Amino acid sequence: MTDLQQETAQHGEHTAPVEAWDAIAALYDEHVAPGESELATAGLRLARLQAGDTFLDVAAGTGGLSLPAARLGAKVLATDWSPKMIEHFNARVTAEGLDAEGRVMDCHALDVPDDSYDVTGSQFGVMLVLDQAQALREMVRVTKPGGRVLLIAYGDPGEFEALHFFISAVQAVVPEFEGPPDEPMLEFQVADPDVLRQRLTDAGLTDVTVDTSNQERVTVRTGQQLWDWTIGSNPIPGMLIADLTDQQREDIVRVLDGMIRERSGDDGALVLTAPLNIGVGTK
Repeated sequence: MTDLQQETAQHGEHTAPVEAWDAIAALYDEHVAPGESELATAGLRLARLQAGDTFLDVAAGTGGLSLPAARLGAKVLATDWSPKMIEHFNARVTAEGLDAEGRVMDCHALDVPDDSYDVTGSQFGVMLVLDQAQALREMVRVTKPGGRVLLIAYGDPGEFEALHFFISAVQAVVPEFEGPPDEPMLEFQVADPDVLRQRLTDAGLTDVTVDTSNQERVTVRTGQQLWDWTIGSNPIPGMLIADLTDQQREDIVRVLDGMIRERSGDDGALVLTAPLNIGVGTK
């Protein structure tokens, strides 16, 4: 059995087809991508992106990384295998008048010439793909010699507050709900900084660094906001609760409302954090 076959056997039930990503594109664009701008800017700074650089965003979603890159003055191509994600990205580009375009493309076989981009990056995209090693090799292939490759991914899942908050609410309504599987979900396959560093090195990069000083910060005031963020972030949470009834879902939102009220500050807002690994290497 090959490494990829082993990964598929382990994670196959928790992967999602392109249609599942299309289905959450509107939620992602409204509730997830806008909040990613600050951490995207931190990653782009570590990758030394400059105005006028060419930037390729791989598995871009609706542009959580590529829109900030374009706003910094880079010439951007955003790619994703979900047509609906790219539709939302292109609509944002048109509305803001940015120097960017989106194209539907598989990160495992980028339709891009070798040595094309000053910086190639992925935020919460390539961290999720089954054959991550192949996707990283493709990112390196299309980057110019001396250019940088950037990967932003989640760190320790035990410190992912929004995930545990959400699971607690589900279990309050459905006590038999087991939560995520015992084996690590795909979104945490490079949660260990050493694993991320090794994968970037194996892909052909040098001078690899992994920054662990940044956090994702999700601000919510209602249970519905946290529900929309969680379900819109990627298809895996929706797959885990696919069998719940409409009534159970409504009850979970009410439980989340109560949990947020109990823990929020004077302004009614609750900030949930998650550790990040930001890996950068040079071709």
